Amino acid sequence: MENQVDSEKKSRRDFIKVIGATALTPVVAPTILHAADKTGKSNLVIGTGKYRYEVFHDWAQLPSKFTWQTTHNVAVDAEGLLYVIHEGKADLTDHPSIFVFDQEGKYVRSFGNQFQGGGHGLEVRTEGEDQFLYVCAYQQVKAFAKLTLTGEVIWEKYAPMDSGVYQKGEDTIRVKRWGRDAFMPTNFAFLNDGGFLLADGYGSFYIHRYDKDGNWVSKFGGPGEGKGKFNTPHGIWIDQRSEGQEQVVVCDRAHHTLQYLTLDGEYIETLSGYGLPANIDTWKNLMLVPELHARLSILDGEKNIVARLGDDVERVTGEKDVRNDHNRWIAGKFVHPHDACFDTEGNIYVAEWVATGRITKLRRLS
Repeated sequence: MENQVDSEKKSRRDFIKVIGATALTPVVAPTILHAADKTGKSNLVIGTGKYRYEVFHDWAQLPSKFTWQTTHNVAVDAEGLLYVIHEGKADLTDHPSIFVFDQEGKYVRSFGNQFQGGGHGLEVRTEGEDQFLYVCAYQQVKAFAKLTLTGEVIWEKYAPMDSGVYQKGEDTIRVKRWGRDAFMPTNFAFLNDGGFLLADGYGSFYIHRYDKDGNWVSKFGGPGEGKGKFNTPHGIWIDQRSEGQEQVVVCDRAHHTLQYLTLDGEYIETLSGYGLPANIDTWKNLMLVPELHARLSILDGEKNIVARLGDDVERVTGEKDVRNDHNRWIAGKFVHPHDACFDTEGNIYVAEWVATGRITKLRRLS
């Protein structure tokens, strides 16, 4: 029998095999239509009713001197610029891991070479009159950092050894190592007090709380079978849609669920029926959940699924190695959404965990 670390590595490489049942919440079946743009060109439209979107696959265009190396996360700043992080390759030290695009998908700038080989989580946060980029990286990087929007480092930090969960030297030794005593951070969630939560989604499975200066405060979670314990807590968000209340939402990925908790980590409830949920974003009363099992889910303020977009779950989970063969990707369908975010107009940007990388824009029509 494989040990836990070997099993985890295998699931990372070959996770598209179905892990347990992925129940579907009844929603209106999505349709694929075509809409003409101002030039008369016919574009793909997915969704129904109030949740209809025009599809632009491969929307973000890299200059020829760069290549995507498995796109991971996306974030939008107040000016509408899109930030994309890819995992990158550790041996390509001169290649940036973070790219910025304007509202037309044109390249603006790039930076973040230090995250190559481990680029993962990415969020833009407004603090007073300034905006900052929060980045976390796993694999051999094992770090999280606060940057300006042009890439200058404000601070960079490593495993919180005060938490008592990590192997000696985990904060100083830059070697890729998996396990519950390893530090492999995946995503952030921001608190009203200026602090933030950091999900160690591939490492200890703990959620760490930090103050506004990036000092470790406390932890909750850890490995387990649910109800406040996790199996790959990959994504995290603060849901404030209900009268401004702050509730933590964790994408408990390998359990195919979303867990709701208090800010102190006390268990509230579990939402099931997802397929490897990867991260979360909100816009107005809607919550967006990209699922690595080939679709996006949208929830209303009562936590009901009101739309599922680009659903290709049966085919992608049933066929081998779709992510490595773009000739088998279907227009209007997703392969492995790893992250997605709204902009201020409710448009959606999707980053997929596929070999060549792919950024899709869904332009809101309703």
